Amino acid sequence: MKHAITAAAAALILSGCASIFAGSTQAVTIASEPAGASFVVTNRAGVQVHNGTTPATLTLSRGAGYFKSESYIVRVQKDGYEAKELTLTGSVNGWYFGNILIGGLIGMLAIDPVTGAMYSLPSSVSATLEQQPAKAAGTPGSITIVSTEDVAPEVLQKARLVAKF
Repeated sequence: MKHAITAAAAALILSGCASIFAGSTQAVTIASEPAGASFVVTNRAGVQVHNGTTPATLTLSRGAGYFKSESYIVRVQKDGYEAKELTLTGSVNGWYFGNILIGGLIGMLAIDPVTGAMYSLPSSVSATLEQQPAKAAGTPGSITIVSTEDVAPEVLQKARLVAKF
């Protein structure tokens, strides 16, 4: 019995509270209005880690190195709408401070910072996409048809016949 209590105490002292209760990864839900938009998630190094269609729930790493939270850029886009970028940044997880109460100095200075468990990401993010404005006349890739009666004489002098019907 004495050995079991000693082993349990050693396990608590030599582990990190956040690592035990929260883990090094987290589920994050990506949503959009309207739904059905495509998204790409890149990490702080610019590496694409996920892509898909909203709504979706994915698993992201909380940490990016020793005492460094991970951050992500989520680019959401859909045809006919302006693309939008969202930023996900980790903040200190409340379970990390459990190391103080239990006396887990190793968990506080080594395990939780190395695993990234000392950080939390937002559990969900949502992008409200705005419709793209209609193209105005005269923009590249558009054509405007007018009557020759509505064109100024100096502009009409520069006109040339394209086709005769």
